[in-house]
Amino acid sequence: MSEPSRCGLVALIGEPNAGKSTLMNRFVGAKVAAVTHKVQTTRARIRGIATAGAAQLVFIDTPGLFRPRRRLDRAMVKAAWAGAGDADVVVLLIEAHRGRTEGVRAILEALDAQLPKGRPVALAINKIDRVRAEALLALSAEMNAARNFAATFMISAEKGYGVEDLRDWLAGQVPEGPWLYPEDQIADMAQRQIAAEMTREKLTLRLHQELPYQLTVETEAWEERKDGSVRIDQIVYVARDGHKGIALGPKGATIKAVGQAAREEIKAFLGREVHLFLTVKVRPNWMDEAERFAAMGLDFRDGEG
Repeated sequence: MSEPSRCGLVALIGEPNAGKSTLMNRFVGAKVAAVTHKVQTTRARIRGIATAGAAQLVFIDTPGLFRPRRRLDRAMVKAAWAGAGDADVVVLLIEAHRGRTEGVRAILEALDAQLPKGRPVALAINKIDRVRAEALLALSAEMNAARNFAATFMISAEKGYGVEDLRDWLAGQVPEGPWLYPEDQIADMAQRQIAAEMTREKLTLRLHQELPYQLTVETEAWEERKDGSVRIDQIVYVARDGHKGIALGPKGATIKAVGQAAREEIKAFLGREVHLFLTVKVRPNWMDEAERFAAMGLDFRDGEG
């Protein structure tokens, strides 16, 4: 007899920059979540879809959990806990070299209040290549003393170490049932939103500390052309006039370089020619507009204090 099909939602939670997006991209085998070395780059509950034998794993890549200050921060944190609450299995990622930080302690304290009773939570200690084996074992013991995890995994999301073991364990945890998505689908986020995320990642990497989180990217138009290529028009929203100059760069050099890098990545993702056009617009209060929240997959009401 063939193995029964399984399907379930898996939430990846943790502090900002713990490696959640990198891990999901590793599971899925393609880049569907923005990955940068800056914190708080994931804003929406992006889903990636992977298969492991007869199981389909639908990953919810949540925004990093941190102490919210602004309306956007509050909406991101609420989205993270909502994603975890919806999931069949939760994976808490922590960084091996940072250990049980104050932020990790806060997440541990909130887990029982935020998750339905009995929801399995696995611990994944990420970036294991940065510390010695004895330090890893000590951290694992410390974390499991703080909470009785369903399982503990030592992984490197970037290099792939231990990821297959985690995936196989997750496949056995999700409930029996039909698959939710076609076999060849890797994300349920619209292609236009994935394309916007890719451009935003390039901007974040390029601008470093100059323009941290006061910009967003939206795909304004998506035109399928007869030759099989696609024309994509995107708007980069910034909060101030000075930010526009930073985003454009001297004689438009910055936005041109960002556009070229984003176009190549979107082209590789779609597997066809891409014509990408970027426009930078000043929108002083975009972080307080319901429309911008909706474009990022967040609920504006979740940001209310």
